[in-house]
Amino acid sequence: MAHADIGGAVIDAPVLDLLKRERTKALSAREWKFRLAGYGYGIKDVAGAQVVTKLPQGTELGVLPTQFH
Repeated sequence: MAHADIGGAVIDAPVLDLLKRERTKALSAREWKFRLAGYGYGIKDVAGAQVVTKLPQGTELGVLPTQFH
């Protein structure tokens, strides 16, 4: 899987694979975000874009590719 490189922030392929795998298992976006929190990741809305963060610090990893929305 390719990296998401938007605005200089890169989301690593293993993280994108995890996001994709968990999205297919979840019935809703809310459940998906809950499942990601169990792995130490979060998603927040910033200026109309969804940004993947590392919990609990809230370190931004990069913008979520549009196929996940």
